[in-house]
Amino acid sequence: MAERPIIKAEPRTVFGKGYARRLRRDWKVPGVIYGSNQEPVHFAVPLLDIQSLVRNNGVNAVLELEIEGEQYLTMVKHVDQNVLTMDIDHVDLLLIKRGEKVEVEVPITLTGESAPGTMHIQDADVLLVEADVLNIPEEIELSIEGLEEGEVITAADIAMPEDTTLVADPETVILSISLPEVDEELEEAAEAAEEGGAEAGADSVDEEGEDESSDSEE
Repeated sequence: MAERPIIKAEPRTVFGKGYARRLRRDWKVPGVIYGSNQEPVHFAVPLLDIQSLVRNNGVNAVLELEIEGEQYLTMVKHVDQNVLTMDIDHVDLLLIKRGEKVEVEVPITLTGESAPGTMHIQDADVLLVEADVLNIPEEIELSIEGLEEGEVITAADIAMPEDTTLVADPETVILSISLPEVDEELEEAAEAAEEGGAEAGADSVDEEGEDESSDSEE
């Protein structure tokens, strides 16, 4: 079994927006560990450590969080990001146990290209599944190679990774294949512009002809 990342954090006993802002100025992120039959554990963790974890291990990252020598096996449950800087402003961790199965949303990654001249419309970009907490897939691949117009892919059509089972409604539409829609108004405007350009060109030719005729008469 692969080793889990270990991140050191400090206990947090002061709360409020002002204190959270001070933490962020010091490049730290406030967070909390939730778990059944356990009081929430509040902590502050280095910003770069938690952002690196999420970036390298995905939204369902599993880690050992160490607080004053005590380690907690946890999974990232939710992150709040700053809309301007995209830095993590707060993180929620879920206390987990080895061998436990959890329900998580896993990103869907498309591969391949649909049939020439078609386009795909993706209705869902994540899929709710159940997996071993220490073996959560980072992504679920869905090939659209060669799919024709009118084809629809549902959750039931997607092959699940090993030791992973589908929880979402099997009839959930994930993706459909269609032909690109033509905007009739834009098409008519383009045709009108072309016709207008042709008429303007013809008028210009006529005017030049008239000018030349006038010059010759003089």
